[in-house]
Amino acid sequence: MTKGLFITGTDTGVGKTWATVALMRHFKNQGHTVIGMKPVASGCLEIDGKLRNEDALLLQQNASIPVQYEWVNPYAYRMPVSPHLAGAEHPPVLDDICSIFQTLQQNADIVLVEGVGGWRVPLNADSDVSDLARVLGLPVVIVVKIRLGCINHARLTYESIVQSGQACAGWIAVCSDNNMLLREENIATIKAMIDAPLLGVFPFMPEPDFDELSAAFEKTL
Repeated sequence: MTKGLFITGTDTGVGKTWATVALMRHFKNQGHTVIGMKPVASGCLEIDGKLRNEDALLLQQNASIPVQYEWVNPYAYRMPVSPHLAGAEHPPVLDDICSIFQTLQQNADIVLVEGVGGWRVPLNADSDVSDLARVLGLPVVIVVKIRLGCINHARLTYESIVQSGQACAGWIAVCSDNNMLLREENIATIKAMIDAPLLGVFPFMPEPDFDELSAAFEKTL
């Protein structure tokens, strides 16, 4: 088992956090210690005088061991916009993220890193999400929100990952639209067009049941 995975998505709001927490539960059920990390987050709220991101808090809550928030989410920005804009005055530094990531690796069997937005979202003036995955040296998992347009988004994201020289460990289908036409056919099309395994299919649910979602990986991970 690799020491970690990098979870990206075909867009923002596609279910990366659901997928990351479900993967955390899955690996914990296998007896591994797991920590989740969301290095960069926009759209944070002020709680007790400090900026906090609800997705990062969820990762912190599901870790096998207590981890301070600043290690889970070292770059928290208030504005819900691209990080290179939200953090213009204090941009993410990839070397600093790597240092924290390596510390987390020393404290758990597996570290799952959730990206921000999609694969090519800029983090600062020089780097984007793909650069972060590269410097961390992690295989990439794509989260695909199954909706109209998902085939194009999934193929473009996969092709960009391959062009970046990164290994794609697989993809996860998130069925967010309960009324989508030909949903299974769309999933089958993506499966046929992407040279990476389908790790799991998340059924439609208004609120996440992470124990149920983690069961999606029983046959693949």
